[in-house]
Amino acid sequence: MTDQKLREAQMQFSSASSIKPHFEDAINEVIAQIERQMQGLTIDFAQVFLTPHFRVAAPSLAKKLQATLAPKVLIGCTAESVIDRRHEIEQIPAITLVAAHLPEIEIVPFKLQTMNWTELLEKAEAFQKAIPVPDHTKLFVLLCDPFTTPVEQVLNAFNTFHPNLPMIGGLASGSHRPGGNVLFFNDSVINNGAVGVAFAGPLEVDIIVSQGCRPVGRPFTVTSVRENVVQLLEGEAPLKHLQRLISDLSSEDQDLLQHGLFIGRAINPNEETLGRGDFLIRGVMGLDRENGAMIVNDHLSQGEKIQFHLRDANTAAEDLEMMLTPQMLYDPPAGAFLFSCNGRGTRLFDYPDGDISTLRKVVGEVNLAGFFCAGEIGPVGGKNFLHGHTASLALFRPMTIEENLR
Repeated sequence: MTDQKLREAQMQFSSASSIKPHFEDAINEVIAQIERQMQGLTIDFAQVFLTPHFRVAAPSLAKKLQATLAPKVLIGCTAESVIDRRHEIEQIPAITLVAAHLPEIEIVPFKLQTMNWTELLEKAEAFQKAIPVPDHTKLFVLLCDPFTTPVEQVLNAFNTFHPNLPMIGGLASGSHRPGGNVLFFNDSVINNGAVGVAFAGPLEVDIIVSQGCRPVGRPFTVTSVRENVVQLLEGEAPLKHLQRLISDLSSEDQDLLQHGLFIGRAINPNEETLGRGDFLIRGVMGLDRENGAMIVNDHLSQGEKIQFHLRDANTAAEDLEMMLTPQMLYDPPAGAFLFSCNGRGTRLFDYPDGDISTLRKVVGEVNLAGFFCAGEIGPVGGKNFLHGHTASLALFRPMTIEENLR
């Protein structure tokens, strides 16, 4: 087999970015970087993220990428800040792109634009018609406009109609109004709904959802709740439990509590021991001083287990590093996608490149593209959820011979 034939048979990712302030200069730089890395390989998939500075040029960008790189499938969106393989590029004009040569892997794009969301999301036939899923699907990637997409209902539909299939992605964060974001779908752009792809075939995908929190105190059972208002934990007002917890915390943790309190919803309440990774993290929006009730950014159920959580920069970095450490046992990934909360970056860490520096420290430099999202999508406990303050990461590798024979 010639060297070229060998290259064509192997999975390869390339990535590029530009911070040039003029669109033509920026996109030409990105294209040149990708062409230099791919050296004539077919690009089966590409994902692009760009800051709002380039929003009006998005249609030209889609056409130019198709005319030069000719990706078979292209998705992307506008974002307040973007991420490349070395840096988190915040609050300045920037474009980042990841391109992949994926032999033998089936990539099926889809877009969701409908006024009748109820029919689409509640009827299996309509949903499966809109989103054809190939056999041996390993991963969905979904990018949504937050103003026009009922994201949690969409995720519920995927969990119902395609159970146990993981999804990763994020909500476009480049605009504060409906119609202000742009989504890329092959050679076209849209400003509402969602776009995505299904990946199927001989590939391995490791998904890491780092919620960046640590539990404090002990788990409690919810004994009275009305939608998102928790009235009683084990027969007593949540505020009373919290007051006792505060007295047991260190002064450092008490300070953290002043800047934000979270609860973790146990994914599997039957687990005897609960720790990091066993909870779906949700924010505490307030406490009622009169009756001691707790208002949570989610709807809870009576009988489920919850535990108070704290978050800070050190915990966020430690959590991501802990979740990445098992990756050191394997060959380096071929490529990755990273979806990080727009509350992370230098809003959380007191240094730049917080999440990407942790990834490079543990795994090494990986060809990837990502962005700071208005909400991150990722699986916890076998179900896909919408998160906040999270880093959601997908790492791609070719399937080993042993795995392929199973």
